[in-house]
Parts: sequence; structure tokens; C-alpha cells
Amino acid sequence: MRILALEPYYGGSHRAFLDGWSAAGRHEWTILSLPPYKWKWRMRHAAVTFAEEVRSRCTRGECWDLLLGSDMLNLAEFFGLAPREIGDLPSMLYFHENQLTYPVRVETERDYQFGVTNMTSALAADAVWFNSAFHRDSFLQALEAFLSRMPDHQPFEAVARIRAKAQVFPPGVSVFGPRGTRPAGPLRILWAARWEHDKNPDEFFEAIQRLQDRQVPFRISVIGEQFREVPEVFARARQELADHIDRWGYVPQRSDYEAALREADVFVSTAAHEFFGLSAVEAALAGAYPLVPHRLAYPEVFEHYRDRPAPEVFYEGGPQALADRLAGLAARLGQGESLYRAAAPVRARLRRFEWPHLAPVLDHAVEQIRPTV
Repeated sequence: MRILALEPYYGGSHRAFLDGWSAAGRHEWTILSLPPYKWKWRMRHAAVTFAEEVRSRCTRGECWDLLLGSDMLNLAEFFGLAPREIGDLPSMLYFHENQLTYPVRVETERDYQFGVTNMTSALAADAVWFNSAFHRDSFLQALEAFLSRMPDHQPFEAVARIRAKAQVFPPGVSVFGPRGTRPAGPLRILWAARWEHDKNPDEFFEAIQRLQDRQVPFRISVIGEQFREVPEVFARARQELADHIDRWGYVPQRSDYEAALREADVFVSTAAHEFFGLSAVEAALAGAYPLVPHRLAYPEVFEHYRDRPAPEVFYEGGPQALADRLAGLAARLGQGESLYRAAAPVRARLRRFEWPHLAPVLDHAVEQIRPTV
């Protein structure tokens, strides 16, 4: 199968998804992309830009069997501008995130037109894939609530139409080999996320401060993508924790990012918003002991079902609960226990996300997509 993939925001998880699947899968790919810059403008113009590029390629004789777009693409607009033969292709839209439930500091800042674009794109696609059931369900709930605020002509049937063709297919991750011998030293803690408020850095640093107050020995690495406005807590924490820091700031090279994962004894998430949790999965597969909040997409990703006790990878509560769990892990490490071995059952469950296991599943699923009548 020849797949035409259109990605207006070719960076982060969007890029990792396309690069990983196209490399590990059995299909032939053409990936048209735009740099990951000014996402709002990408959503506004990508359909026009890609339509022109695709028209040029069709003129040269290129053709495809399926169209794949991400949530950053206005798919309905693209179909209106693209050559007629492109509109006849089976199509799939992959939701990495959505603009109805993506966090904003103040709700009045949200531009609902982007949420409408997500809706119309999903309506235009033959199949709609979400990276987690949590993401699917929260989006559809938010869409219904949003439509109820319309003054008239509310298209509530759109929710049912999207739900009927929605499926859950997680993103894949790279394969990490066995970890080497752990160097001597105290507990090494890693926090890796966007430096924004929805990742709840205040809770993390408060927990770390409580560890410091209890004189628990630790080292810390805080990495992740940064934007124009960085929460003030990062600058303050860098000063207060200067004697404990191993890594700090954005890690542009993939090799350095993987090295940070391999160095960590424990990976911590404090996210108040997470549609999947790719860094948590990668860190766990790289050998870190994951410690994640019992909310969002984490229960399904780490396979916690309602009728079973919560695995030790989850923590309940705020900074004090997190500090207690970290202190407990530090004590186990100090007693000679291997946290790498302790996390082995978690790694075994998460290997279903490795590309060699996942790519055949996605390949088969995409082959089943047919145009809706």
C-alpha cells in the first residue's frame, strides 16, 4: 500500500509517530511535512500548502492508495482544494491531541475555531484514530458540550458519526536494549516534559524540596521542550537544587535524550494533562522505574483495570504522597535493591508499544480502511 501522510507540525510525537511507523512497517510512504513552528498558523494554512504540493505531484504521475493526516490538518478544507482523485482515497485522521481539551491557562484564551477544525476533519475522514481511549472519550465529551453552547443548528449527530468510526491505536516507541551496570550514587530522578503549567512542575519541585528537607540523597535531571513563557518555578528550582542537578534544559539530540532516560533510576510524571504519556513509556522501557499519577491516560497505558489493585507505578495525592514514594525508592536503592529489576514486569507489559510489535498491528488496521459511502 502507498500511503500519503500530511503532517503540518513535523516535530515531537508527530514526527516520532510517522518516522517510527514508516521505518518499521511494510507499506510505502510519502511524507509531506512542515516544520514544527507556530502551530496555529500551521492549522490555518497547511491545507492550502499541501493541496498545491499534492497537485504538483499528481501532475508528475505520483499516486497513492490512502491518505493519512494528523489533527493539525484541516482535512475537509484540504479535500476541497486537492485534485479530485485525492478526494476519492480512503482517509484516516490521527489525533495526537485536540484543541477542545488541550489545556489553556485561561479558558477565554481558547480559539474554538481550531476545535471546529478538529470536528470537521474527523467528519471528513473515513477512519479516526486516537492515541488513547482517554483521549477519544474526553474529546467526544468536550465536543458535545461545545455544541450545546451553539445558539442554534447544533450538529449533535456529528458526535455519534465520529464515535462510530473512532478507534484507539497508540503510538510506538523505539526498542531499548539492556541497561549496563548502574554507576554508584544516590537515587537519580528524571522529570521530562514540556516546561508548561499543564505538566504540573510546581507539584514535582515541591515534592523534591520535601526530599531535600528530609535529607534523602538524590540527583535530579529536568529536561523538556521550552517555549517563550516558562513557568517561574523552573528558575527558582534551579537555584535551590543546584547541588543536586545532573541535567537541566532542552535536549535537542535524540542520543542525549536516550542517555538521560538510561541514566535515570526513576521517571516521574506530575502531569495534569496527558493524552498518552510517550516519555513515561520510553523511560520505563529504557530501564527507569516509572512513577506516574493515577489519572488521565496512565491507567490504560500501564494496564490498570478497575477490578485489580493499582500497581506500584501509580501514586495518589499531591507532593507529600510523591515525596513519600520517592523516599521509599531511595531507601530500597540504599538497601541494595535493583530498581531496574523491580520494574521488569512493567517493561514486559509496555513492550507491546515497541515498533516491531506495534507496526504490524497498525499496518493491518490501515489496510482495512475503506471510503465511507
